[in-house]
Amino acid sequence: MDIRSLSRAELFQGIREEDLAALVDCLNTHEKRYAKGSTIWRAGERVSEVGLVEQGSVNVLVNFYGGDSHIFSHIEAGQIFGETYAAIPEKELQVDIVASEDSVIAFFDMTKLLCSCASNCDCHGQIIRNLVRISAAKNLGLNARMMHTAARSIRERLLSYLSYEAREKGSNHFFIPFSRQELADYLGVDRSALSSELGRMQRDGLIRFHKNEFTLEREV
Repeated sequence: MDIRSLSRAELFQGIREEDLAALVDCLNTHEKRYAKGSTIWRAGERVSEVGLVEQGSVNVLVNFYGGDSHIFSHIEAGQIFGETYAAIPEKELQVDIVASEDSVIAFFDMTKLLCSCASNCDCHGQIIRNLVRISAAKNLGLNARMMHTAARSIRERLLSYLSYEAREKGSNHFFIPFSRQELADYLGVDRSALSSELGRMQRDGLIRFHKNEFTLEREV
């Protein structure tokens, strides 16, 4: 397990590498590799661990009656998932967690994260503070998605999302973490209709794009 890589994760911000090396055993840490498209956790399962993406990325999928699914959120390297359900272990997952590319995931016991160890170190207090900040940031992300999907037209949803990404990255030129199908799922629209609208937006001089690389042709 790469302690230096873990130390850069948002969950362990403010914790020294030497302290983290000892903390890994305290947290009942284990690591697993997943191929692209592999399911990490399925809806209906109960979990007591927090997952941290060391390499790769994962998608949180919401499944609908009839077989359709939409991307609820995207978790990149250095970020965590499952903390809400792990904090309420009797609650069944309502989503699938799926590797969106070949990934390495570290898992930590939620109870161990929240409770002081025998040495009564300060690390657990820092972890709890980090968890609160992460939870707040995720709430902001969910609010942003609600804002994007509240728009009626596909163009309005795209402009809302792309403008948000530009502001987050501080540039009108940026990359998004989604394929076309994933972007359609995230925005809750049909993929063909989304692709057609992107082409029209480019012809109208609003954007330029190639695959997941975008440029907004106006300031945001």
